[in-house]
Amino acid sequence: MHARLDYFGNSVGGKALKHLNSANKVVSDSTLPGTTQELVKIRASQINGCGFCTDMHTKDAAHAGETRQRLDLVAAWREATVFTDAERAALELTEQGTRIADAAGGVTDEAWANATHHFDEDQLVALISLIAVINAYNRINIINRQPAGDYRPGQFG
Repeated sequence: MHARLDYFGNSVGGKALKHLNSANKVVSDSTLPGTTQELVKIRASQINGCGFCTDMHTKDAAHAGETRQRLDLVAAWREATVFTDAERAALELTEQGTRIADAAGGVTDEAWANATHHFDEDQLVALISLIAVINAYNRINIINRQPAGDYRPGQFG
């Protein structure tokens, strides 16, 4: 499989990614826990079917010390006992925020209220922003058919 074009090497693509990367940096520098950030990126990427991002974020999470068991259970987090209540709230918000088109009401008040019990306002803003950013990355890679499997942790700095 080959990418449809060299999005990363294209000057317009590079400029667009520069802005997405800047938004992602704001989130990564926030007080939203890094483990939660990786779980959110993995789950949104799984839902969207983005192999490139799923490969990247599972490898980055493992490199940062995430356990194989938790990584294997992200897709089935509702039935898994290995996630904290805060992580579960973030994963629910991620699913609902990623599947907006599938739900007439968007994100439910219940999911939002649950998230507010675990995260402060800055963390909630970071979480919303992260969900938006990873969905943008997923769409770029899916539309471009970016191949998955060769990512190395830290490859993009």
